Amino acid sequence: MDAIFFDLDGTLTDPKPGITRSIQYALQKLDQPVPSQDELTWCIGPPLRDSFVTLLGGDSRTDLAVTLYRERFGDVGLYENAVYPDIEHILGALKQSHGRLFVATSKARVFAERIIEHFGLGSYFEQVFGAELDGTRVHKSDLLAYSLDKAAVEASRALMIGDRSHDIIGAKNNGMDALGVLYGYGSREELIEAGARHVCASPRAVLDHITGRSG
Repeated sequence: MDAIFFDLDGTLTDPKPGITRSIQYALQKLDQPVPSQDELTWCIGPPLRDSFVTLLGGDSRTDLAVTLYRERFGDVGLYENAVYPDIEHILGALKQSHGRLFVATSKARVFAERIIEHFGLGSYFEQVFGAELDGTRVHKSDLLAYSLDKAAVEASRALMIGDRSHDIIGAKNNGMDALGVLYGYGSREELIEAGARHVCASPRAVLDHITGRSG
């Protein structure tokens, strides 16, 4: 394996408060019903615009909703976040053993870079790949194709780690291996059905699996 790509939300950090509160903010501004934070956890992982299409019942106001979301998220929401336990340990160990680590997230790259730096994780990653604010590369298949090309990594020698089906499907569509994590926001069934070769219940289990210390 030449390179490991990590999803951000639900894999490296738990972004629930910032994402769900920012969605609530946007819906409130649009005079829409406002679900609870727990009722909005399904929005963590998929492209944001797709989530708003579902929440608003169509495309007509989704661009405005995304703008309102970013109004709060860019100043407040991105810091309402926490690194999962043991993440720094496994990143340090994998960087030493495998060398090339990357972030590949459907979140806007400008936000993802700020989050990675805010939590002091920048030294572990060669580059942070994310979507552009105009929606370019918001889908994981497109993002990973771009990331593999820019990193000059053969897909067959790369691993994608993520917590949602989008991560697994994006990897498979690019000929990458995929590892699912269960401590984020996707279920075992979702990840296995999408094609994950293995699922891990904790960050420590990710390290053990990759280094061959457990099955």
